[in-house]
Amino acid sequence: MSILGVNGALAAGAYQYADKAQKTNTNEVSFAELAATKAAGKTENVSFKGMWQARFPGAYYNVMDTSKIDGSLWGRNDYPWDKYFSNNADASVLDWKPSGAEPAMLDPKVQAKINSTIGKKAIVVPPELEEKMKNDPELAKSVMAKVEGFIAEQDIMNPNPRKGYLIALDENGDIAHACVTSEKMSVSSAEFIEARKAREAKHAEYERLEEETALKRKLMEQEADERYYKTSTAKKAVSIAAYEAAGILK
Repeated sequence: MSILGVNGALAAGAYQYADKAQKTNTNEVSFAELAATKAAGKTENVSFKGMWQARFPGAYYNVMDTSKIDGSLWGRNDYPWDKYFSNNADASVLDWKPSGAEPAMLDPKVQAKINSTIGKKAIVVPPELEEKMKNDPELAKSVMAKVEGFIAEQDIMNPNPRKGYLIALDENGDIAHACVTSEKMSVSSAEFIEARKAREAKHAEYERLEEETALKRKLMEQEADERYYKTSTAKKAVSIAAYEAAGILK
């Protein structure tokens, strides 16, 4: 078993997998399905909390500001992220500080904490974002799509249905922190972030090579045009000289 932590807002491209993920819980319905089953006009008043708990029955919802929590603390094996798996999380989690060296992943206490979260989902929404979404249903839908996309991406990366999800949003509705627990995953937060950076760097290098290839192709075409022009001009000059020598052109 292991824990995976994420620090920083995720790129928008991460959410393109939402429609591809297989549902691992027969009681779960997509937000689109939820909207389709409600009468027109009623969905406009569905709160973000209502969307979240309708999409993931039994999922936990807390309104707290976790934006000040340092990513290095959030990703530690002894961070009390299991405390968020409650509808009334103790605010003390916001001021948590380690009391010693970070325990190993296989530490019994860490494993017990992981076991307590597997199969569950929890989300943390800052008060400021909560207020924004109350007055902006479209923002609430957009944030829900991001959350669903993140979960879908993780389900594709690790099809194991026995996972736990903790997602903490920032005031803009982006994912600031996340924790994914699983019986089979063995990726630390640092390794996950580095892997993501490597994928982004590879994509950037691919785009650079594409641009470089396109530029080379354009230069080759220009050189070919120039050679054709010079060859045509030279042939024309030879033809004119030949005609003049033959007395055709006077």
